This record gives sequence, C-alpha cells and structure tokens, in this order.
Amino acid sequence: MPAPAATPDSATVAVIGGGPAGLMAAEALAARGWRVDVYDAMPSAGRKFLMAGRGGMNLTHSEAAEPFLARYGSRGAQIAPLLAEFGPRALREWVHGLGIETFVGSSGRVFPTDMKAAPMLRAWLHRLREAGVRFHMRHRWLGWADQAAPALRFATSEGELRVHAQAVVLALGGGSWARLGSDGAWVPLLAARGVEVAPLRPANCGFDVAWSEHFGTRFAGQPVKAVAIGLRDRDGNRHDRQGEFVITAGGIEGSLVYALSAPMRDLLESTGEAVIHLDLAPGLSAARVAEAVLRPRGARSLSSHLQSRLGIAGVKAGLLRECLSKEEFADPARLAAALKALPLRLLRARPLDEVISSAGGVAFEALDAQLMLRAVPGVFCAGEMLDWEAPTGGYLLTACFASGRAAGLGAAAWLERAA
Repeated sequence: MPAPAATPDSATVAVIGGGPAGLMAAEALAARGWRVDVYDAMPSAGRKFLMAGRGGMNLTHSEAAEPFLARYGSRGAQIAPLLAEFGPRALREWVHGLGIETFVGSSGRVFPTDMKAAPMLRAWLHRLREAGVRFHMRHRWLGWADQAAPALRFATSEGELRVHAQAVVLALGGGSWARLGSDGAWVPLLAARGVEVAPLRPANCGFDVAWSEHFGTRFAGQPVKAVAIGLRDRDGNRHDRQGEFVITAGGIEGSLVYALSAPMRDLLESTGEAVIHLDLAPGLSAARVAEAVLRPRGARSLSSHLQSRLGIAGVKAGLLRECLSKEEFADPARLAAALKALPLRLLRARPLDEVISSAGGVAFEALDAQLMLRAVPGVFCAGEMLDWEAPTGGYLLTACFASGRAAGLGAAAWLERAA
C-alpha cells in the first residue's frame, strides 16, 4: 500500500484483529510513537485468548530452545528468528511487566500464578489505552475498496466504514472457533490480491472412530491414562508419544491426540486412512506383558487375570474388546501383542470450527523478513493466520506473541523508511 500523509480523521496504522498477535503488534507500534487503531469484529478484544485460558492459562513452556523449536515442525526455520527476538523467557518477563507473576508446572508448562487469562488481558488493554491505542469493536474487515486507492473497508452497525491507513497489520487468526472471530473469512480477500495462502486445515484436533454403540455410550468422557500412541507418517517416519487422551462418543481427543494430530491428519489426507497403535502398558516390555498374559490363571476369568497382573481394567479393557475379535482376545499370544500395539482406525479429523487451532494460512514465502506481504507492500501479517502449526503446551501462544511483535516492529521500520 502507498503511504499517504496522515490526516486527523485517518488511522496512521490499522491493526486488524484484537487477539494476542494483534495486541502485541499494536504495543510494538505504539512504543515507536505511531498512532494505532485496533479493529476487531467481536464486541471485545481477546475473545479466543480468554477461552483458551478457561482451563488454566498456559502461556509458554520452559523446555530448552532446541526441543521447543522442534515443536514447529517443518516451519521451525521460519519461526526461529521470531523466537530469537521474543522467546519464552522474554514472554515471561513481559508478562511480569504487566504485574502478573508466573510459575512453571510439573509438566514444564508456564502459567500465571492465578491460572487466569482475564487479569492479564485487563492489565494489557489498560496499558495499551494508556499508550494511546484506540479500539474499534464490532468492525468486521471486508477487504479493500479498490486497487487504485486502497482503503480498508469495515462493516459496522452504522454501515460501511472506509479507513485510509499508512500501514496495516493483519492478525485475523486461523479458521477455528468462528464464533470467537477466527473464521478464515480473510482467505479469499488476500488470495484476490495475489497472496499465496495454504488451505486452512484442522490442527490440535480430535478424530472420529467408528465405536460400537455400546462402547461409545459406556466410555464417552473417560480418560485413557498411562498410554502411548504410535504411528508411521506418510513418509514412513515413526512417531511415538506417551500421555493420556479421552474417549468421546464418536472418537478420541485430548492432549496426547493433539500432540500427534499433525501426522495423523496428514496421513488421512494423503492415503484416506490412518491406523494408530495404542500401547496400553507403556511401562512394561513386550516380554513382560507376554509373560503375564501367558501365566496360568487358574479359575480366574481372563478379565480378572489382566487386571491383577497388568492393571488392565475399565476403559483399557473395553478398548481391547472393542478393537479385537473374540478369537484374537482368546489367543494369549495375539492378546499380549495387542496390549503393546492395539490397532485403532481413524476415520477423519474433527471439523475445522471445532478444533483448537488451524494449520495453513499465509505462506511465509509470500512474506519478507519483516512479515510484510510481498504482493501488498505496507501490509503485515502475524499470528495464527500464518502457515505454521504447533501442539498445545504454550507453543501456539508463544509464536503468536512473537510474530505479532515482529510484524509491529516491521511495520514501524517500514513507516520510518517511508517518512
């Protein structure tokens, strides 16, 4: 976009999107002395941020830099410079500057001491307003007015509003949780301007499984603890991870499933099917499990034998009976093998609007090093609308904060060069 002179009734910089990435961009710009207007379609800022904090506001993770960066998979090289400037340690210090203390949980995840998102958001919005940032709620971005004199178009309760800005930061989120503002409506708007956008796909998602009515009804909502999932991805690479997940009426979800959702989803998309293997006794070797199963059980039932020898009961016992035929369950050797690698066929990922986050978005190849769109100079992108993904555990928020800050600083530098 060209850089017209600012006028009293025009925004100097428009930040579109009031989530963590957009707010961080606004803060970076305001700190450099630029007037900033934040626009968001929702009635208040940070709707999805608040929703994510309902179960405990997981801000970031305390693990070392190398494994932390590995969580971003194939986009690690693009995320690395963002985290180098504003990584987990810097994020914690920034949160402390808001008057919010943090602690590291037993899992290595970092939380505010009160575990809540709302106090942090309130303090942050207050600081932004004190810095002169103006907020415009219920303003839904509609794109640009025309190619020749690009004005930003917004739908408001009073009709369409047009705004001329010297620079724009787009932080519109991905395609999950449309009711909180992340609806992906920006995709065709950017594609029409020649921006490369990868299709939005579910990430950190649950998966459908064809449970029997009996199993789905009886075990829905029950956690499967002390379990591992293993699978081979579409390139033949092995993925194994231990943790826990939850049975739903129609499938599986939960932290362990989310951690492996990317290779599961990719396998489904590339081959039309995906079979994962459950290790129901991850703390025991295959030989130890086989020895326990084959040990004479006397008058005890097989179910009682498995419970006493291996602790297999409840939902784990239910999974065995659900996934094995009667013949397989009755064969000690096949049963022992299944306890260490129980096959479970996935049907599909849950719909995009139900998942925690989305993959896909604006390709990094469409951006310069400051996150400015090559096809639309003066427009910067940040947050989940970029083409990257990461598991839950603080990795999503950390990259959103870091990319928002980078986009804000990039916009400020671009304006300063144009001045």
